[in-house]
Amino acid sequence: MKICATTVMMPEYDMRETAECLSRLGFDGAEWRCRHIPEGSKGQDFSPWGNVKNDFSPDNLAERGEELVALSKEFHLRIVCLATAMRADELDEVRKVAEGCARWGIPMFRLGAPRGYNPAENYRDLIADTIRALGPALEITRSLGIRVVLEIHRNTVTCSASQAWNIVREFDARDIGVIFDIANMSLGQGQEPTKMGLDILGDYVAHVHAGGGQPVPVVSCGAASRTEQGQLEYRWDTVDLADSVIDVALFCQELQARNYQGFLSVEDFRTTPLEEKIATQLRYLRSLT
Repeated sequence: MKICATTVMMPEYDMRETAECLSRLGFDGAEWRCRHIPEGSKGQDFSPWGNVKNDFSPDNLAERGEELVALSKEFHLRIVCLATAMRADELDEVRKVAEGCARWGIPMFRLGAPRGYNPAENYRDLIADTIRALGPALEITRSLGIRVVLEIHRNTVTCSASQAWNIVREFDARDIGVIFDIANMSLGQGQEPTKMGLDILGDYVAHVHAGGGQPVPVVSCGAASRTEQGQLEYRWDTVDLADSVIDVALFCQELQARNYQGFLSVEDFRTTPLEEKIATQLRYLRSLT
């Protein structure tokens, strides 16, 4: 299987530095961050969700797409998709990115629900609102031949494969897909058997995020922390893929059994040295595929 990396992990690299690094380490492609820098973050230290050196965004995709295509050819990297952060109801942004993708031959981009999950509201209302918001967005992307992908992600309408199925089954798999995210699924939500999730989503599985996580008991004053009711408390740590609570080797076997033709995208936001971290994850995935 082909392996890429999400450049959201690489805020301290510009576009050329990103392409050079991923090519040198042996990646087959890149999932490119395409987001606005938050106003309060500009000029601050680099951060995956704050200020970034590679200011590639929906506003400059039309112009900088040419640079992205040229660098991808120079460093022999596939442009797998765009990691945007827009909501489905932001139709001006959706059109801007979809037109950019169509112009530069980028097959798909990430799209989110109108809002995150809030326990104060009924989850069914969030499902209904997300489906309603996706309809007009898909009219735009469908007309341009671009596929959008919903990410399985904590604290969203799609925390698991079956939750994502509740949304995407309302639409054609040629228009919308799912990022099967074992990184988020290993961090406290969305823990369904991976084969079950792959079975239910079928052709909607468009992309895979590969990262590891595991539960660790919370320790306070040298002892395990418990609630007032006596329940042991846990935190969720991001770890190497080989140490994940999800059996990554088995998951890769399940993907191969389905003849999955997409990419595995390394996603690891630990603060350890970037190149060492992602090279370790790449070697492990190569050993499995």
